[in-house]
Amino acid sequence: MNSKSLPNPILITRQPALIRMAERLSNEPILAVDTESNSLFAFQEQVCLIQFSTPKDDYLVDPLALGDLSALESVFADPEIEKVFHAAEYDLISLKRDYRFEFNNIFDTMVAARILGWEEIGLGSILKSEFDVELNKRYQRANWGRRPLPPEMLAYARLDTHYLIPLRYRLMAELKARDRWPLAEEDFNRLRFVNGRDPQDLPEPCWRVRGAYDLSPQQAAVLLELCQYRIRVAKSIDRPVFKVLGDRTLLAIAEALPRSLDELRALPELSEKQFQRNGRALWQALERGLQAEPIRPPRPPRPDEDFLARIEALRSWRKSTARQMQVKSDVILPRDVMHSIAAHDPTHQEELAALMRQVPWRYERFGDQILATLYQT
Repeated sequence: MNSKSLPNPILITRQPALIRMAERLSNEPILAVDTESNSLFAFQEQVCLIQFSTPKDDYLVDPLALGDLSALESVFADPEIEKVFHAAEYDLISLKRDYRFEFNNIFDTMVAARILGWEEIGLGSILKSEFDVELNKRYQRANWGRRPLPPEMLAYARLDTHYLIPLRYRLMAELKARDRWPLAEEDFNRLRFVNGRDPQDLPEPCWRVRGAYDLSPQQAAVLLELCQYRIRVAKSIDRPVFKVLGDRTLLAIAEALPRSLDELRALPELSEKQFQRNGRALWQALERGLQAEPIRPPRPPRPDEDFLARIEALRSWRKSTARQMQVKSDVILPRDVMHSIAAHDPTHQEELAALMRQVPWRYERFGDQILATLYQT
């Protein structure tokens, strides 16, 4: 089966059509939702397509043509409308970041599959096994910011949501049959609180370059200048920073501290094409870094030994429990909750219950075991 046997999706590019679609969606008890972004092709990624499916229709909403998507606010926020995603976190972060949408009543088919212990949780694998549908993987890394979008990309995009509603019903039946629906419901509710972070609020990207913390203070100052140059170029041409210069190239320059343009040109990590485009500007950034005050990349404080012992004990318990339930370890206890418990070291049920207030099913099921594990440390 493939998209050729399906009716054409409805492409929404104008406000009147968007408003009509939103009115229709507001009367649906369940919707499937997905997004496509241009993260590999722009300095600041943005949502370039939003797909909706109802049991009868598939819609493709073009945010680049529409601009204003406020008509969708009430649909996403309505607790009476179930929104079905696959791997919802990235979609929710993107939609919150770009449009400040709020969400209620989410079902995530990937999360459900993980809770059931399915081995294959990618949408392509699931569609193949459950519906005998093949997804063309070439479009996973396509430029969704291009316009017009060719018919084959639109056909691919609609398949990301077309089968999610029937898949949801299959997963729901299995979750209830295996008494894991309360656990899934808990994780779906937690998805509402994912943060659509503004890139301005993220840590300095320079210190995410692998090897940055091994540099001397003067080399670190050079690396910072090189990173800032790369960001300025990427922003000016609207491309991701890695398409201007790779991390390994910047690190190699900071490590070598070449003493001339010829030495810079000779670095194997810098191609001749890159040198022709950026050589003199890189040399100027290098000189600025050498003249700047030496710096040390900020390091987070090292946790104390007691905290590390509690984390290790909880990890060991989590891994053992996950084997019994035949799921991945973080299904038993999410990483953020585990770290919060280890940091606060609760000694009473009331303290632990407060720390696990977003995961009440896990508290009821595992609270005594968690306290016993902490007591043994």
